[in-house]
Amino acid sequence: MGLIKKDSGEPLKSTIEKVIESNYKLIKSSSEFEFDWEVENENEVYKIYLLDKEEEILGLMSLMDFPSEDRIHLNLIEVGASNRGKEKQIDHIAGCLIAFACQLAFIRGYFGFVSLQPKTKLISLYENKYGFQRYGRLLAVDQEASKKLINTYLKDEKE
Repeated sequence: MGLIKKDSGEPLKSTIEKVIESNYKLIKSSSEFEFDWEVENENEVYKIYLLDKEEEILGLMSLMDFPSEDRIHLNLIEVGASNRGKEKQIDHIAGCLIAFACQLAFIRGYFGFVSLQPKTKLISLYENKYGFQRYGRLLAVDQEASKKLINTYLKDEKE
């Protein structure tokens, strides 16, 4: 995946998988995450971690599947505290998670359609950095923007 060590630009090998029940205790006891992720366990919750550090979760996202609307809704996303802001050690965590959601939206036949409802202060970030567009109260990426995100953040997964 497209994780990069911030100080050296070195690519890092990582993976994204579903959170399992035993992970919630680890997440809750971690100082890295602010949200109560157990609340999200009715949704599909995914974690991203480095292959050589499986117990160190770098980021999380909660997805809701709306097959009748041909879309996946990104309900919640959080990058661990040590990888936020100017002092972060690893870059592209959120981008990889979002691109993974886009990939799932293609796999499920939704043509890459992924929506989210951002906090007001994050709207421009999602629009400018990830290519989301406004759809009423929601932001979403469609087929072309999803392909671009997958190619940007998940490209080395195919190599």
